[in-house]
Amino acid sequence: MIDTSKKYLITSALPYANGPLHLGHLAGAYLPADIYVRYLRLQGRDVVWVCGSDEHGAAITIRAKKEGISPKEIIDKYHELNKSSFQRLGISFDYYHRTSAPLHHQTSQDFFLKLYEKGDEFDEKTIEQYYDPKFDQFLADRYITGTCPKCGYEEAYGDQCENCGSDLSPIELINPKSTLSGETPILKETKHWYFKLDKHEAWLREWIAEGKLDGQQHHDPKDWKKHVIGQCLSWLDTGLQARSITRDLSWGIPVPLKEAQGKVLYVWFDAPIGYISATKQWAIENDQDWEAYWKGDDVNLIHFIGKDNIVFHCIVFPSMLRAHGEYALPVNVPANQFLNFEGQKFSKSRGWGIEQHVYLDEFANFPNKEDALRYTLIRNLPENKDSDFKWDDFVDFHDKELADNLGNFVNRVVVLTNKYYDGKVPNAEVVLKEDHPRVIELVAEIERELERFSFKSAAQLVMELSSYGNSYLQEVSPWKIWKTDPESEQVAVCMNACLQIVTILSVLVEPFIPFTAPKIRALLNLDELQRGSLAGLLEQLDKAIPVIEAGHQIGEPSLLFAKIHDRKDGSRLEIIDRQKKILQDILDHEQKSDHVALKDNIEFDDFTKLDLRTGTIIEAEKVPKTKKLLKLKVDIGLEQRTVVSGIAEYFKAEEVVGQKVVLVANLAPKKLRGIMSQGMILMAENEKGELGFVSPDKNWGNGFVVK
Repeated sequence: MIDTSKKYLITSALPYANGPLHLGHLAGAYLPADIYVRYLRLQGRDVVWVCGSDEHGAAITIRAKKEGISPKEIIDKYHELNKSSFQRLGISFDYYHRTSAPLHHQTSQDFFLKLYEKGDEFDEKTIEQYYDPKFDQFLADRYITGTCPKCGYEEAYGDQCENCGSDLSPIELINPKSTLSGETPILKETKHWYFKLDKHEAWLREWIAEGKLDGQQHHDPKDWKKHVIGQCLSWLDTGLQARSITRDLSWGIPVPLKEAQGKVLYVWFDAPIGYISATKQWAIENDQDWEAYWKGDDVNLIHFIGKDNIVFHCIVFPSMLRAHGEYALPVNVPANQFLNFEGQKFSKSRGWGIEQHVYLDEFANFPNKEDALRYTLIRNLPENKDSDFKWDDFVDFHDKELADNLGNFVNRVVVLTNKYYDGKVPNAEVVLKEDHPRVIELVAEIERELERFSFKSAAQLVMELSSYGNSYLQEVSPWKIWKTDPESEQVAVCMNACLQIVTILSVLVEPFIPFTAPKIRALLNLDELQRGSLAGLLEQLDKAIPVIEAGHQIGEPSLLFAKIHDRKDGSRLEIIDRQKKILQDILDHEQKSDHVALKDNIEFDDFTKLDLRTGTIIEAEKVPKTKKLLKLKVDIGLEQRTVVSGIAEYFKAEEVVGQKVVLVANLAPKKLRGIMSQGMILMAENEKGELGFVSPDKNWGNGFVVK
């Protein structure tokens, strides 16, 4: 259970201000946090939620170069765009800061100096780094591209191959090129500072695996998601290494040392400190003490992120905080997995997906567009595994759950109350605790799921509460009784109970669909929700006090949700169909697009050098800490070979066992991620980048030559 005496500091991953955010971002770190923070506020908890734009690093300068404008113009443009989109969707940050702010620069430099002055947190190393003579500057990792030494992908970056997911250093790249000049860079000596992450390995392991800090129980690791714990322990098992925290760049926070002229703090170091500087700025503007939310035993620090940020928030940033020595560590990091779009990854280059601001503009004439989107995303949240957003789901969730269930129940109750009792709550003896114990159980279950960060389940339970009200109303059918007995006590009891359930719903829906909650409150003619409204409601339910008083005058009926599938009005369906057509046009274009051009001719003798053999995959497992690599054991008749293949994005390990393949058997062995790979599996790739096995007929044996 959450300790009500604590202060809560909630953070969401700082989005890069180098482009607009799409729905996958919203579902990953911002919508879940908004649900949780709104719930805490309704409980009357002392909570502050901070976020802001991450405005440093090579990604910003690369985007600026592409658009032909300055980095400052880029960050201003996308900071305002993303901040505005969040506000329009009801994402209720207490403060949305930016890392270009002077306060953040000062906070980051002070943090660096505190660690530097300790004398044992940094290493100073002189290294060789790529340098572009034409542009007279050292190259950040993302300013270098080349061929990945592990999978052969020709457009890998200097820090990571986006094809096989391998972490790289620039000097590992084959045929490196500067993205500035397009020319081959040279190696040149430079000095950098490294954070000794490896010295924190022992306490990190105990903290993550057992939830203990200095022998005391800090948190319960059972409350953390399994994939978060698993990824962290996998990193720890491979051994931590010192990480460079400085870069030779002109855009960023200057390293506050005389001998570090021309160097800035690496973006991964300064970005999480942005949570601290954002809290400071909030405190300044609200006359509060920022330290009370970051320091002391009564602090609950919780990071909402996507799974690609787990290591930074569970290993790197906690080590920085621990090294500093004055800050609380996170009690939970409820990282989400990834959201796909109509079965595929979001892709800006293909136009596959929809960005937050584009959705808001395209759906400008769609009633309740904000809550319709929020609810669909909530019902598809990738809480423990990757999930998928589909327009058909959007329609179903809107029409069947928001309109037919919640909207229909509220509307019927308001309409019947106005018809039977002139809009006044009937005077009847109803104790929900005794007469409708399931209502009390559902409220408790919703609260429990919210505290466990199970937001999808909590939303379903809210709809179950509405369904309960609908079923009860239908079971009594007061319209039938009222026809012959308008003074019936049974009708009064039914309507009183239903009005109480609607009142409960007007509070419980607020974290999920905050634009709808005030509309329900208005229909009931109740005050707007305040901090602590849910706590007050729970107290009333516990003490068997009606949550809406007899004789209270409610408002006039008004439709909450106009259905998308409507026989009289097709305007909302047209908006959805337009979005579907955009995607279909993309698919049609890709199907008609030209195939990859043929490569240059080779001689027959070149082909005969290849030893291609039929084989069968007999074992398969995921290579740890990679996104795309599988370790395969292939039987090629004469022997069994270990092969590392970059196919994990399209095939699970258990799916490929038994698969017939063609293996390049005389390819020189190469070590990939510490595994000696003895060959290459032949794959075909379609226009979407999807892979398929090139294989012989299923009846073929292993070890036969392919000619």
